[in-house]
Amino acid sequence: MNDQKLGFKTGDVIEVMDATNREWWWGHVADGEGWFPASFVWLRVNQDEPSENKARHGGAEEDVEAEAQSSRDQMCTNVINEILSTERDYIKHLRDICEGYIRQCRKRSDMFSEEQLRTIFGNIEDIYRCQKVFVKALEQKFNRERPHLSELGACFLEHQANFQIYSEYCNNHSNACVELSRLSKLNKYLYFFEACQLLQKMIDISLDGFLLTSVQKICKYPLQLAELLKYTHPQHRDFRDVEAALHAMKNVAQFINERKRRLENIDKIAQWQSSIKDWEGEDLLVRSSELIYSGELTLVTQPQAKSQQRMFFLFDHQLIYCKKDLLHRDMLYYKGRVDMDGLLVLDLEDRKDKDLHVSIRNAFRLHRGTMGESHLLCARKPQQKQRWLRVFAREREQVRLDQETGFSITELQRKQVMLNASKQQAAWKPKAHGRPYYLTCQKHPVLPASLPQQ
Repeated sequence: MNDQKLGFKTGDVIEVMDATNREWWWGHVADGEGWFPASFVWLRVNQDEPSENKARHGGAEEDVEAEAQSSRDQMCTNVINEILSTERDYIKHLRDICEGYIRQCRKRSDMFSEEQLRTIFGNIEDIYRCQKVFVKALEQKFNRERPHLSELGACFLEHQANFQIYSEYCNNHSNACVELSRLSKLNKYLYFFEACQLLQKMIDISLDGFLLTSVQKICKYPLQLAELLKYTHPQHRDFRDVEAALHAMKNVAQFINERKRRLENIDKIAQWQSSIKDWEGEDLLVRSSELIYSGELTLVTQPQAKSQQRMFFLFDHQLIYCKKDLLHRDMLYYKGRVDMDGLLVLDLEDRKDKDLHVSIRNAFRLHRGTMGESHLLCARKPQQKQRWLRVFAREREQVRLDQETGFSITELQRKQVMLNASKQQAAWKPKAHGRPYYLTCQKHPVLPASLPQQ
């Protein structure tokens, strides 16, 4: 093949003569013909020729269009074959995990508890069952005589709801990595996993590599469907379903990536809490998993209508407020929290408050019931007040979505990240004595928020 490679440069138009091979095509340019890599070019279909060429070729135009369509059909066939091939490989991969690892682990109750297996493997057995049904449906939609006429898009749409179970698996994946890292330090577990691999005659990949594949798989579907859509003719019966399936699988992948992002952020939240001085009460991660917004507000307290400038941090389920250090403004002291569940946010007009007997501007009140807690807060500008009102609504929406999708932080995850944060905080403390206090204080880390900050 090396002697028959086709040389070309950017902008050249290559006439494809043979596209039966998925990776290398045979093509023709002005200087000659030969093999060239299919991944290096874009396929042009039904392009208009210059008028002088049309006059010269005459009736040959229809032949060119027919050849182009044939080439497009061949590319569509290649993509469909690739989808089915990867699905069959993936099913074997899942079978190896379920039968080669999990089945053997359950035989050794002296080494693995059911809770431990759930931590390591998550709901991968549920995924295996769903994928077997999905692959069977794909095979039924596959047109063996004319593969480019297969209707895989419709199949993806029929099973799109089942792909939601990947969310639970991906959320648990970090727990699995933590537990496997712990077990890998013990020789008996290393030998056991190697024995499982040999008995099942698996490929030479470690268990954590096997478990990562399912995380990667759900993110690969949009790429495969985008490629299928590119080579599916608009008049194809499956064209609109492929379009819809691509949109649906993008949403699934986006949903899972968002959950993964939030789980990665819990380390930063734990570090942030560890940096706050005089922290009281339960850890943030017991109820919260994301910083939604933060900024300065004036807290007006009863009965003397005392005004206090505070930094407020709105997380899902709770609002934390802190005081800045007088000398070192990056240092924060914990001053309290407000439970956002069941709380009403009341927009107040600029007026004189009848209870406090003071004039208020850009104010709103956090209120719970008739005789419940109440907090009067004032922003500096009307725009800041409106933004706070919007983010309070955003917080409620976030809580609702988490309840619908079942997103939560496990006890193992919370304990692990809080332990890591404590170790980092302890390692930071200076050994030298006699330095001014504000020089030995560590400033609080900046937390990533879901909305732009003030």
